[in-house]
Amino acid sequence: MADRRTAAGQDWSAEGYAAHAGFVPALGATVRDLLDPQPGERILDLGCGDGVLTETLAESGAVITGLEPDPSLADAARRRGLVLLQQDAQDPFGSGAYDAVFSNAALHWMPDPARVFANVFAALRPGGRFVAEQGGFGNVAAVVTGLRAALQIHGHAIPEPGPWDFPLPRLQQARLERAGFNVISVDLIARPTPLPTGIAGWLETFAAPYLTGIPAPERPDVLKTVETLLHPLRDDAGDWWADYVRLRFVALKPG
Repeated sequence: MADRRTAAGQDWSAEGYAAHAGFVPALGATVRDLLDPQPGERILDLGCGDGVLTETLAESGAVITGLEPDPSLADAARRRGLVLLQQDAQDPFGSGAYDAVFSNAALHWMPDPARVFANVFAALRPGGRFVAEQGGFGNVAAVVTGLRAALQIHGHAIPEPGPWDFPLPRLQQARLERAGFNVISVDLIARPTPLPTGIAGWLETFAAPYLTGIPAPERPDVLKTVETLLHPLRDDAGDWWADYVRLRFVALKPG
């Protein structure tokens, strides 16, 4: 199996993720409710991370399997007692094996959406559903602009194309339909999101794709410039927010 984590530009620390990005599974409750897992259903959590949200799916009585390629996050999920496929979603993960595939805040890290959607379609039984939330068009646009500007100021190359896939609804619907799905809904939702450890914690957790080509001694100066440029993302109490925009969809495999 090919290791495509480098193509996605990110390796993870489970400890760092829990410290700086605990809001990600916490804010996944809405899409979990949209999934509405039922007792006995076989559900795959695609890109399950450390398994915090996956555990809440299991509370429904559904039979949950997680899929996570990163070793640190996969180990954290296993410590929660979860059944896990440690692999890339761009490689096949079953045929007719699941009643539903669920994903929260993971699809935008996957550089080949067409392949992922084909694998989801194959893994679902006829009539199965694909319910997901990810970054949508405009997601963290201010943060990305700050990162790009800081790289330019310090004389570093800007990664092109960018590392994340933040599609418009019409593009994601077309991709799902090409994979064979009937799309029930696809929505773009603005969701300004508080950052419990500030923009510094967010950058430490998520910005590696923009920083990998920068020598380690130079990174603090670049990050300080990003933080200065992003000052408008602080509120009147001094707390940091990110300009999140989420894309949420429900699609069915014809049955």
